[in-house]
Amino acid sequence: MGIFFRAVLTYITGVWGMERRRGNRKKFIQCPKTGKAMLVLCCVIFLLIQLTACSSGENSAKVIFTTGMGKDEVFRIGGSVCTEAEMMVYLTNTQNQYEDVYGPEVWNVSRDGITLEENVKDTVLAKMAQIKTMYLLAQDRGVVLEDGEDRRVEQAAEAYFDSLTEREKELMGVTLSTIEQLYREYALADKVYRYIIQDVNPEISDDEARTITVQHILLKTCTEDGAGNRVAYSDAMKQEAYLKALEICRMAREGEDFLDLASRYSEDPVITYSFGKGEMEQAFEEAAFSLETDGISEVVETEEGYHVIKCISTFDREQTDLNKLTIVEERRREVFGQEYDAFVEELPRQLNGELWDSMKLIRDDEVTTAGFFDIYARFFPD
Repeated sequence: MGIFFRAVLTYITGVWGMERRRGNRKKFIQCPKTGKAMLVLCCVIFLLIQLTACSSGENSAKVIFTTGMGKDEVFRIGGSVCTEAEMMVYLTNTQNQYEDVYGPEVWNVSRDGITLEENVKDTVLAKMAQIKTMYLLAQDRGVVLEDGEDRRVEQAAEAYFDSLTEREKELMGVTLSTIEQLYREYALADKVYRYIIQDVNPEISDDEARTITVQHILLKTCTEDGAGNRVAYSDAMKQEAYLKALEICRMAREGEDFLDLASRYSEDPVITYSFGKGEMEQAFEEAAFSLETDGISEVVETEEGYHVIKCISTFDREQTDLNKLTIVEERRREVFGQEYDAFVEELPRQLNGELWDSMKLIRDDEVTTAGFFDIYARFFPD
């Protein structure tokens, strides 16, 4: 997956609310998933977000459902067309990535009456719409592939097409020119993204990106009703919680083990957090960033309740460096988003609903192709 698609992932999540929000705490969680399973998971997340991107929000392009299209045309966006064969390449590769990790039984999964197959179809549709849009944007901005890049597209297409069995070619309905067109659009989407964000300054200071690590003890001053709405404690209950927080703060400052106090009293199951500036509620953040290592705060009030905070590290080199990358990507996302939103807002979209509804995942033991994106990455490394 190239720089464009990782950045689009970040941008879309930010616009439609699926990224880590400012104000939410970043927990220390070790992820056990590695290798191919994680790659597939990232692809799944990407596809789900693309679905949101293309079907939600004020900036969505207008979608018109129609049957007045060519029999092999799945959708049109602006002046670009997605054919059934193109769609089958993406669907089949995605299908086999799932099955390589989770087995064919994964398609038995459903949620709220929606099968995984239906979900994957819709998310791949949205991903294709995103790529087609970026291809049009490249044309609009005068971004083209150079001779060497165009040759790499042809080489990648030949490599992927040659990897297919005759059965796979038949069932997906693809030709070499189909694959060349897909890779050309993929490459141009990547290139126009780089073109749009080329002037974003990648230099971020340590202070701007500084990440600290703290432990805390929380005594809540609210609860939730059955509908998930916040219900504040009575004044008497809040006062009781405050007095208890003062006592805990006194014990911590007098030397009692902070982790032991947290395990006994905190109403937050997570004790340790790492975060940068702008990621926490203001009162919590200001108190935490003012502490020296091993320093303990006064009682701090937030919307959740009363906190006692202990600073574990005032500067986490590894997390700070990672945060620099996040900040740069956020800046690129904003620049890209402005260009993309302005371009896509009025593009008409037409979906061939009859054809789309009839399309199914291929159930054939001889169809195992899953290397479309890996082959692209071989010829177009970051």
